[in-house]
Amino acid sequence: MKKIIAIGGGEIGRPGFPVETTRIDKEIIKLTGKKNPKLLFIPTASADSESYYSTVEKHFGKRLGCKTDVLHLIKDALSRKEIEDKIFKSDIIYVGGGNTLKMMKIWRKSKVDEILLKAYGKGIVLSGISAGSICWFKFGNSDSKKFIDPNASLIKVAGLGLINALNCPHYDFEAYRKVDLKKMMKKTSGVAIALDNCCALEIIDDKYKIITSKKTANAYKAYWKRNKYYEEIIKKEKELKPLNQLLSK
Repeated sequence: MKKIIAIGGGEIGRPGFPVETTRIDKEIIKLTGKKNPKLLFIPTASADSESYYSTVEKHFGKRLGCKTDVLHLIKDALSRKEIEDKIFKSDIIYVGGGNTLKMMKIWRKSKVDEILLKAYGKGIVLSGISAGSICWFKFGNSDSKKFIDPNASLIKVAGLGLINALNCPHYDFEAYRKVDLKKMMKKTSGVAIALDNCCALEIIDDKYKIITSKKTANAYKAYWKRNKYYEEIIKKEKELKPLNQLLSK
């Protein structure tokens, strides 16, 4: 089975912040069918942040029982075989947040994009938060330019294309996202999936469902049709639904 869990945002317990996404993270682990799965953290978007990995170790390792490892693509000069070994020996890939545009450029340069596509075919659970959510989609509504200039506009970044839609994270948390997504979708065919913090899109093969770790968190389907803009809450249901229905207007 092919599995993706894309999370709109939320905290996993970095110093001074709460743990918010545990229910979603337990679902990621559940999809492996293992009690103590191997989780590989990819922190490219945060420039291989060591403190971020420490938080992941504490949350997924000590708290949730995973065997954690990290893939540094900036700090370490790894061969393709070394990268493949790390990725293919994992049960879970968890991609952290940060600068999506920079991450995708590094992935493409190091061919990690191709390796992750193979991992998807092997049934390894692909997951992540914010930038780690956008990367699985065709496009993302990204704040990558704001890392250099806080006043910069949001941009459309191309992801791996495993989900044929545009992804917008932090939909409830960052007020500018709603306005910008409406403008961005005017020039983008298909639909957008906007995710609040503590909300995730789970995809298993050709079916999906919405999972949350906070009752008020929602997912939305946004698109233009006949010069009218639609923003619809995606129902939270226990049963998986056909993905093609979600991704069509």
